[in-house]
Amino acid sequence: MTIVEMVDSHEGFKLITDKIKTTNKIKLMWILSVLTFFMSAALDNLTTTIVMVALLRKLIDKQQDRWFMASMVILAANAGGAWSPIGDVTTIMLWIGGQVTTGRIIVDVIIPSLATLIVPLLIVSFFYPKGNLDRPALSDKELMSNESITNFERRLLLIMGVAGLLFVPVFKTVTHLPPYLGMLFSLSIIWITTEILHRRHAKGMRAQLLVSRVLKKVDTPTVLFFLGILTAVSALQSAGHLDLLAKTLDGMSIPDDQKIYVIDLIIGLLSAIVDNVPLVAGAMGMYDIAPAGSTGYEAFFMVDGQFWEFLAYTAGTGGSILIIGSAAGVAAMGMENIDFIWYMKRISLLAIAGYFAGAAVYYLMFAL
Repeated sequence: MTIVEMVDSHEGFKLITDKIKTTNKIKLMWILSVLTFFMSAALDNLTTTIVMVALLRKLIDKQQDRWFMASMVILAANAGGAWSPIGDVTTIMLWIGGQVTTGRIIVDVIIPSLATLIVPLLIVSFFYPKGNLDRPALSDKELMSNESITNFERRLLLIMGVAGLLFVPVFKTVTHLPPYLGMLFSLSIIWITTEILHRRHAKGMRAQLLVSRVLKKVDTPTVLFFLGILTAVSALQSAGHLDLLAKTLDGMSIPDDQKIYVIDLIIGLLSAIVDNVPLVAGAMGMYDIAPAGSTGYEAFFMVDGQFWEFLAYTAGTGGSILIIGSAAGVAAMGMENIDFIWYMKRISLLAIAGYFAGAAVYYLMFAL
């Protein structure tokens, strides 16, 4: 969040928003959703959502319109993260655990993930009220900063911000240290750079552009909201309820070749309520990776087996059904104060339609 605020303070996002000329609601929705879908695969769904919500504040003035666009960004970010090995925390878990490999997860899951995004977009394109959006007016403070920040500084901070976020999965893979250390390392490089960059500026203007001042803009209640949700889920996991749920699912009297799809679908739906990380961790602990050349039911659990790939899809996209079901949703909720009931009434059915459409596409591709 601090890195994104630093880019925003230096008007790095202006380079992107200036390229988006359209104010047509439907056209803008498609542009932002497709952009989010592919950005999420490269950055991750949480980071992409934070960046895109910051962009929306520059593009859309009316709150209800901004809520709707932010909700579509959540759907697109979760769909984009599902098919990339670094796009969602659950896919990262399966990738690091050896259940899926980079090439196969991309090739096999990208089309179902696209269906998850395109179906809601098509529904909205037909039923969402047409018209144009109002751009927010620049404040006096923003107009003043336009004169003091150079194009070089805008470009530099945008490039450094995006590169710093992209660096995090590389840092984790190389050092095997927690991702937050990679994020803090990226922030430290940006901090040092901006201190050097603004060392000759007037003291008052310089203070507005440094990390020490930008930190005060970060939305602390959002961080505390994350803490509350993760603590509650950890309590369920510690009490053994999630392990019990996994064993119950495995004991269902369904043919083996269909059971794996039903289990994954249920895990995806549950991830709208319970965080997907412990659900996927439970599934990974319940099933071992089958050796290469396995046949029958065991073949579903080989490296790049259909159980693991479909789990990556369902756990990654099922969280879109409720706004609290994914890190992307919680971040957008905190940044824009999106109402939980408003999201459930207007977005949840769209998310369900996309979720089952993508699941149907995967089933048709590999099960029939």
